[in-house]
Amino acid sequence: MKMHRILAEAASTIAKSVFREHKVLDHELATAFEENPKWGKRDRAFIAETVFEVARWRRALGFLVDSEETTALCAAQWVRMGYEIPEWWTYNGRSAEEIKAREAELADQPRAVRESIPDWIDELGVAELGDAWDAELAALNQRASVFLRVNTLRTTRPAAIEWLAGFNITATEVPGLPDALVLAPGKALPKSLRLDGRVEIQDAGSQTIAPLVDPQPGERVIDACSGAGGKSLHLAALMKADGRVFGMDIDSKKLAELDRRAKRANANKCVKSKEIVATTTTDFAEVADRLLIDAPCSGLGTLKRQPDLKWRLKPAQLDRLRGIQAELLDKYPAMLKPGGRLVYATCSILPSENRAVIDRLLAKGGFTLLEEKPVSPSATGFDGFYAASLQKNPA
Repeated sequence: MKMHRILAEAASTIAKSVFREHKVLDHELATAFEENPKWGKRDRAFIAETVFEVARWRRALGFLVDSEETTALCAAQWVRMGYEIPEWWTYNGRSAEEIKAREAELADQPRAVRESIPDWIDELGVAELGDAWDAELAALNQRASVFLRVNTLRTTRPAAIEWLAGFNITATEVPGLPDALVLAPGKALPKSLRLDGRVEIQDAGSQTIAPLVDPQPGERVIDACSGAGGKSLHLAALMKADGRVFGMDIDSKKLAELDRRAKRANANKCVKSKEIVATTTTDFAEVADRLLIDAPCSGLGTLKRQPDLKWRLKPAQLDRLRGIQAELLDKYPAMLKPGGRLVYATCSILPSENRAVIDRLLAKGGFTLLEEKPVSPSATGFDGFYAASLQKNPA
C-alpha cells in the first residue's frame, strides 16, 4: 500500500507535539482535522491510527526501529500497518525488513518495553496490583470500542438501534447495562448524530456509576465534579428528569457544554450547572439526597482510549491528585443530608486512589460502606473504573 506524503508528515508532526510538548492527542487531532477539511474519511483514519498506535506502542516501536525519533516510530508503525516505507521518508533507524525481523525479539524484552509503558508506572502497577497488573496492562493496550448510552428521556434502546441502522451504523446491546450500546470495532459516530441528543458517547464502565447513586424521581442530587456532565445527564435520565441534578465544576467552559448537552437531551429542566466557588459547600449544606464525587484522578483506567496520557503523567502529579481526592472527601460530604448516599468514583485502577481513600473516610467515622464496584478492563473490556457507595450516618 502507498501513502500520501502530506498525511504522513501530518501524522508525524502530531505525534511529535504529543511527545515533546505534552499536547493532548485528541485535541491535536481535532485541530488538525478542523484545519484540513479536504481530508477525506480514509485520510483522517490513516492519521488517527498512526498517531494513536505510535502513542500506544512508543517503547515497543522504539525497540523495533532502534530509535526514539518520531519519524522512525511512525515508520515502524506503518510497517505494522502493512505499508511500504516510501523512499521520500527519511529517518534514522532500521529498514522495513529489519523491523519485521525484530518483532520476534520483542517478546524477550522487559514488560515496560514490550507493553510500552514508562518504568515508573510499570513499577507502580506491580506494587499496587501485584499479579493482576499483567492482565490489566495488556487490556489497557487494546484499542477502545465506541460505547453509547441511550438517552431514555428521548428514546428507547430498540428505537436507538433502529435509528442508527438508518445511517448504516450497527449498534449492539451490552449485556448487564440496560442503556448501553457498542459499535462494531473501528466504527465511529458521526458528529451530526453525536449532537442529536438521542445517544451520548459514554464508556460502558462509566455507565455503571450513576446506577450506583440510585437517584429517585423528585430528589436533589449533586454531581460535584461534573465536568461536561456525562454522568449528570445519566442521573437525570434515571430520575426521569423529575427532581434536580446540580452539575458542579470549577471549569465554566465545561459547565457551558453541560448546559448545551442537557438541552439536547431534554434534561435542561432537571439539570442545573453551578460553578464551584469558596462558599459552595456552605450554600449547599445538607441539600443533597445523593452526592456523586467523580474525583480527579490519574485516569490510568482509560489508557486504551487516551494512550498519550501515560507519557504526560508524572509521579508528582499523582501525589497531588491523591491529595485532592482526600480533600474532596473532607469537604464535599457537608452538602449531603444525614442518611443520604455518597458515591465516590474514579477512572483509575490503583487501590491508592480508590479503596485507600475510602478507608481514610471510614476511619474518621460518620459513614457506612454499602457497596464497592471496581470495573476491571481485563475482565470486562471496558475502561477501568472504581466506585464505592456509602451512607452518611443519621445525625
